[in-house]
Amino acid sequence: MIRFEDVSVTYDGAAEPTVQGIDFEVPEGELVLLAGPSGVGKSTVLGAVSGLVPHFTGGTLRGRVTVAGRDTRTHKPRELADVVGTVGQDPLSHFVTDAVEDELAYGMESLGLAPDVMRRRVEETLDLLGLADLRHRPIATLSGGQRQRVAIGSVLTPHPSVLVLDEPTSALDPAAAEEVLAVLQRLVHDLGTTVLLAEHRLERVIQYADRIALLPAPGAPPVVGTPAEVMAVSPVYPPVVALGRLAGWTPLPLTVRDARRKAGDLRQQLKYVPEGRGELRDQPHSTRTRKPVAQPTPVGAAELHALSVIRARITALRHIDLTIAPGETIALMGRNGAGKSTLLNSLVGLVTPTSGTVRVGDAIPHRTRPKDLVRKVGLVPQEPRDLLYADTVAAECAAADQDADAEPGTCRALVSELLPGVTGDTHPRDLSEGQRLALALAVVLTARPPLLLLDEPTRGLDYAAKARLVAVLRTLAAEGHAIVLATHDVELAAEIAHRVVLLADGEVIADGPTADVVVSSPSFAPQVTKILAPQHWLTVSQVRAALDEAG
Repeated sequence: MIRFEDVSVTYDGAAEPTVQGIDFEVPEGELVLLAGPSGVGKSTVLGAVSGLVPHFTGGTLRGRVTVAGRDTRTHKPRELADVVGTVGQDPLSHFVTDAVEDELAYGMESLGLAPDVMRRRVEETLDLLGLADLRHRPIATLSGGQRQRVAIGSVLTPHPSVLVLDEPTSALDPAAAEEVLAVLQRLVHDLGTTVLLAEHRLERVIQYADRIALLPAPGAPPVVGTPAEVMAVSPVYPPVVALGRLAGWTPLPLTVRDARRKAGDLRQQLKYVPEGRGELRDQPHSTRTRKPVAQPTPVGAAELHALSVIRARITALRHIDLTIAPGETIALMGRNGAGKSTLLNSLVGLVTPTSGTVRVGDAIPHRTRPKDLVRKVGLVPQEPRDLLYADTVAAECAAADQDADAEPGTCRALVSELLPGVTGDTHPRDLSEGQRLALALAVVLTARPPLLLLDEPTRGLDYAAKARLVAVLRTLAAEGHAIVLATHDVELAAEIAHRVVLLADGEVIADGPTADVVVSSPSFAPQVTKILAPQHWLTVSQVRAALDEAG
């Protein structure tokens, strides 16, 4: 169905091809996962299937890409629209209407389908993706995860024979991600739809893949094989595979179920490690032993008292009482639309409370000038491009240093730590989604705000980039910075959060130490917890440290 024949893509002004030696086939009715570190060209490969590369992006495509027999060099995206449905990393860039139901119908209208067919398919898609309650909602009022589901739904309604998806679960909560992936599996198995998707959160998708095409490094040809074959050599792998490598399991397990069947001996070894011992070496943030940094003044702390927010007649937050201490890292979790982003926006002054109060240090955010607030609280939003305006990375860094009254080079040093190898003359739009997020984080951190807010900070990040982010955030917490992460990434929460605050329908339904909250939740428990239950381990690094302690 999709055929790559010795494909390379070189963008205008680039000295080297972004991808080269791409030569593999995606058969009809298979789900193929495109994997690899951030910045290796996964989005470029996907764009070549839909015709966006090179017709929209520019550059030179050598070799040949065919979809259902159509050569994408001679067929523009609109001439492939009846066979290829595409959802990119940024769903907002795809929307052409204002309301959910209209967006689901738009693609079919463009193809001239009959009204009764359109109506039936819209209803089917609303049910498939759990969007029925949102059908009349303006898209502008939806959360990032809800928008992601609408974007996926808008390409499903025309019933394309090929689906191309870039990070389709990155903005979805665990339950919604499982629903979307289950829908994709049904399309593949029942309707013979061909799916090519790129995803960094391999723990979510690897069990659904028929094959994996791994791009191991920039410009390197892909390694193609079954998930088991590729995971044995891959530089990126989910926690279940990392635990399998640590324990020496053969073959490597790819699912929690497979790992649990092999984990008996490992549980027995860990049974004799004293409580908490495994957390003390590699986990300075230990969810059981780590306490917020004590400071004589509440600089960097924040307090929300009886906070309620009503937006477009929808109650986004209800009577939130929350205290954030210096040195504390909090994971703010919950379903899409639970109110996580609204809470962060309240802390940074972008949302005015309908009732209740918000304080950050000695400031009331929505009444404080942005120039003054930037030294008290910083927000890295879901869409990092909202913070990036300059033409080069160097210019962004220079502007950040100036805005923060920081020493010249402060921001650039942070970029070098988070994005090794990225040059100063690189345009931010030429960075991958994960790289742009890292740049935006460096811009915000330049002002060293006592309170740091991050909205889905691991979206678009591979495991190595996530590890670098975790190291930076741990250092900041140790220095007394308060950190709040709104995230669906349960593995990140397990790795770094001292505390989890769980939201549902705008209310706090759980607030406590990470281990206490996530271990008891089927949706928010990390893979290691599920594998080693009933023992309460959260991460592979905890298990490794415990085994070292046990000798």
